[in-house]
Amino acid sequence: MRLLIVRHAEPDYARDTITKKGRREAELLAERLSRLPVSAVYCSPLGRAKDTAAPTLQKLGMRAQVLPWLEEFPCRVNRPDGQAHGLPWDLPDSIWTAHPLLYDKDRWTEEPFMTTGDGVKGGADRVWQGLDALLESHGYKRRGPLYEPVRPNKDTILLFCHLGVQFVMLSHLCGVAAPVLWQNFCVLPSSVTTVCSQQREKEVCCFRVQGLGDLSHLYAGGEAPSPMGFFREVFTEDDYFPDLSDVPSRSTPE
Repeated sequence: MRLLIVRHAEPDYARDTITKKGRREAELLAERLSRLPVSAVYCSPLGRAKDTAAPTLQKLGMRAQVLPWLEEFPCRVNRPDGQAHGLPWDLPDSIWTAHPLLYDKDRWTEEPFMTTGDGVKGGADRVWQGLDALLESHGYKRRGPLYEPVRPNKDTILLFCHLGVQFVMLSHLCGVAAPVLWQNFCVLPSSVTTVCSQQREKEVCCFRVQGLGDLSHLYAGGEAPSPMGFFREVFTEDDYFPDLSDVPSRSTPE
């Protein structure tokens, strides 16, 4: 089975939708995904994911099943630097690297500051249980760190969601601590991550990432990637979002 995990297109967070550039990205994405033999589509309940999925669904003539656990990872923590209710997947490098437990695939949710706020462990369990239920409905049942191929298949499944929750899913599938993925990897808007079942033994299989954050649909359409979610390469005192002014594009991103 092949999972295609799609991050929403360039977001307008204030209105929970996508920008004008994001709509172009979504259209180019639809050209790509609509050519595939898609078996099922799942979507986050948030507007920016739904608006990204809409052109693809229209071209496929399909509807998406909305899954609440696919929303952007909502949990907050009280950071060690005194910031209350910070995002656990958006930490300064000097903070998260100072906590060895965050590198532990089995115990990262036990890091003391991860237990503050509104429940990172409960939030992660919700995502992992939701993902396992989805996979089981498509023929793959979780057995410890691996999966039992109850009904092996080559179905293609689309999931429209968000950066933070995507890495919580990959942490479960690949046995990697989520903070390592959150802090060291980035998937840009409208990117596609391909995860395939890999069955080398009769009774068990795993899921293996074939491509992370692919943007070939944008390059094919002459559209520059949006760097939303990625910080500047050189330090500045500016805001969270990177400066888009030096990014080549057919038009200025909103």
